[in-house]
Amino acid sequence: SKDSPILLGEQVYLDVNMLAKNQSYCNVGFVASSPSQELLAYSIDYSGAEDYEVHIRNLTSGHDFALKKTGPSGEGGLRGKNDDLLTSDDFTWGKDEKTFYYTTADSAHRTYRLYERKNWDSEDFTDALLMEEKDHLFSCSVDKSFDEKYIFYGTSSKDTSEVWYIDLSTDADDAEMKCVSPRRTNVLYDVESHDGRWYISTNFGNSTNMKLMTAPAKPNSLTDWKLVEDGDGDPVFDGSLVKSLDSFTAFKTHAVLEGREDGIPRVWTYSFETNDFIRLEFDDAAYVVGLSTNYEIDAANVAYEYSSMLAPPSTIEISLNDDSQRSVLKTQSVPGYDNVLYGTDRLEVLSRDGKTQIPISVVYHKDTMGKVKDGERVPVHLYGYGSYGESVDANFDSTRLPLLKRGMIYVIAHIRGGGEMGQQWYEEPNGAKLLCKENTFNDFVDVAHFLVENWTITQMLSCEGRSAGGLLIGASINQAPELFRVAILGVPFVDVAVTMTDSSIPLTSGEWIEWGNPNEEKYFQYMMDYSPMNNVQEGKTYPACWVTGGLHDPRVAYWEPSKFTATLRHSNPNNEHPVCMKLDLHQGHFSSSDRYKFYRELASDYSFLLDQLGLA
Repeated sequence: SKDSPILLGEQVYLDVNMLAKNQSYCNVGFVASSPSQELLAYSIDYSGAEDYEVHIRNLTSGHDFALKKTGPSGEGGLRGKNDDLLTSDDFTWGKDEKTFYYTTADSAHRTYRLYERKNWDSEDFTDALLMEEKDHLFSCSVDKSFDEKYIFYGTSSKDTSEVWYIDLSTDADDAEMKCVSPRRTNVLYDVESHDGRWYISTNFGNSTNMKLMTAPAKPNSLTDWKLVEDGDGDPVFDGSLVKSLDSFTAFKTHAVLEGREDGIPRVWTYSFETNDFIRLEFDDAAYVVGLSTNYEIDAANVAYEYSSMLAPPSTIEISLNDDSQRSVLKTQSVPGYDNVLYGTDRLEVLSRDGKTQIPISVVYHKDTMGKVKDGERVPVHLYGYGSYGESVDANFDSTRLPLLKRGMIYVIAHIRGGGEMGQQWYEEPNGAKLLCKENTFNDFVDVAHFLVENWTITQMLSCEGRSAGGLLIGASINQAPELFRVAILGVPFVDVAVTMTDSSIPLTSGEWIEWGNPNEEKYFQYMMDYSPMNNVQEGKTYPACWVTGGLHDPRVAYWEPSKFTATLRHSNPNNEHPVCMKLDLHQGHFSSSDRYKFYRELASDYSFLLDQLGLA
């Protein structure tokens, strides 16, 4: 409030602590201010099931208005309490205060409809269904271009996409939706606008990674797509293996591009006037960098978020015209942390195929690594994910410090299936998707063998993964049960074949492009060969396992960790190591919304880990 600001001059408009009062779960999703900055729209989930109410707050009066559902049945979204509208946490304002766009999900939690609501604050509000995606492999989204000239509606599967738009400059009340380019199988693209042109990141032409192209801002523009070139006439992103493009943000004079090169997140600036294309450089050997929140399109300086394994997160402002002009706006305070006491390395481990180098990021207390250099073996904790092309980067995390201070080395394995080395690290034939998914598990086990050969012993090696990372841990301990002493499996996706066979389970059919459709024999058999539930070995010494789940999880149903826990116990009743499960009755997939409860849950995870390793 004005009377008790956190920062000088600050005023709180949305206090999540007040929203969460008397609630067992509360998560604020997307927040967007109106064009006049007088209204604030926000979405909120009170169950963990990822069904979001939408509220609009008048920032002058403080009055909250909950958007209501239209009609007696499914029109205008799912029915919430008191007929509150339930959305998929995806909305944007139109060109004025009276128009609002939002998406809703079907019974399988697939986002599939786009609505336009007019006069939302009136008893006579109207909803118009603008688009409906009927292909169950696709889901949709809505947002506004950074220059606020267009509403973009995107619909995509894992390998195909399509973008439609509404031109907000028109005076018509029922502006027509037009398509940038009709969908083509195995062609992905995304669009941003600047000065009457589309800027398109796409794999059109079968490129491995995304290339950057441009065309006039008009419908059906594919024939006009051309590569964006730098001042020397070279493509800035040509889709090759050298570097990958993740996002494009157009300010007035420059664009900021985010992507990856040499396995590390990178940012570049591109001048619309001179075509100069510059990569921003930083001191650390491995780091995480990306755009922070920036609202002003005509900004001369842009804010970035930066961290490394040793450097706590900071917000850095950098000039678009001279990247040597930098100032640190804020750095996260970590009481008791002295980075001089810690070290980090970026190494590579040769996989079993004899040619693939698997990057690993390592952080440790220097005293611990000193013991290793003297020939002593120390405890090591190995973390991984390896799915959906998502990267696990070498960022700072203060919650690792309790492990490091107790003499553990913390290792992140950047295994195939992620996106650390570009799209080729994810896609067939040499990545880890569909019929080459086992590369993910093999890479992780190969890294574990490297750690045992160099720094630790099996009795001091632990591993951890969440969701699809839980699949990774389940498959890895099945492949080499005696390699690990402790395993943490958070909301693990472990019953792959059974879940993928049942398309009525939320978010399942859209996943067939990731894992394969088990209704086809080749995919079913391949899944059965690695699915953790179906490959638990009998008569083996499995590691101590800590398995967690959430009752309201729409992504990995609570019965998956339950069944896997029971299977581990039943298959090895004489296993000397405990197999424990913790099911939270008030949360969904992403753990607790209460940060203090989140820390308590993490403390439970680490307590089990440290107890089993004899470090408690």
